[in-house]
Amino acid sequence: MTPATKLQRRTFLSLVAGTPFLQAQTPDLTKPERILPLRATTAHVQGIDTDGQRLWVTAVDRPTTKGFLYQFSIKDGSLEQTVEVQDGPRYHPGGLQLHNNSLWLPVAEYRRTSTAVIQKRNAKTLALEFQFPVDDHIGCVAVTPDTLIGGNWDSRDFYVWDHQGKLLKKVPNPTGNSFQDLKFSQGQLVGSGTLQGNKPAIDWLTLPEFKQTRRLTAGNTDTGAPLTREGMTLHNNEIWFLPEDTASRLMIFPLPPR
Repeated sequence: MTPATKLQRRTFLSLVAGTPFLQAQTPDLTKPERILPLRATTAHVQGIDTDGQRLWVTAVDRPTTKGFLYQFSIKDGSLEQTVEVQDGPRYHPGGLQLHNNSLWLPVAEYRRTSTAVIQKRNAKTLALEFQFPVDDHIGCVAVTPDTLIGGNWDSRDFYVWDHQGKLLKKVPNPTGNSFQDLKFSQGQLVGSGTLQGNKPAIDWLTLPEFKQTRRLTAGNTDTGAPLTREGMTLHNNEIWFLPEDTASRLMIFPLPPR
């Protein structure tokens, strides 16, 4: 049995809708549409995003205290470029999002209740364009047309800033989901992570209310990794996951209609 076949048999996603009483329906996503192996060694994967042609991946290497931003080709999984993103004691990048021609990502100290910087990088060159400091560990960032939304360690709280770094508000995460990656998509905040018991899940929240409206529950890969453990993004009615370090495999599923 091939790894892809094992993955198809062991991996599932099921749609859960409604709040506050969320009830699981029959699993309706049982296998990925596509699996793309990344053809390069990666550090510990954190977040991903895509424009359909390129895949950006953040990763951290704790022994060397370095953080990385990789760019891969969606066509064949080849590595196109890499930059280091650490800033002093802050070397832990997190979930990121592409907005216009820029990538927004956090880089934090590798500990809870620490500090971070939010970086804006050129999506073509990966060069740093702008950054601002935050007095907390920020592990993931989503971008709306007017704001940035960041989750701290395990996304217990959300921070909202304008694009110049001015803090607008801080609100608690109502979902119980330890989001590892965040995306702004179709007017809502989408977060992927794990629930109590290491159960994988993806949640949709309204903005600016941060009210949960939808949940997808997920399974594990054939290697036992929760699909939502690390990177997640949405593209063309699909949901993409990158749950593993080297050898990293991008796993693409169709996204059920709302």
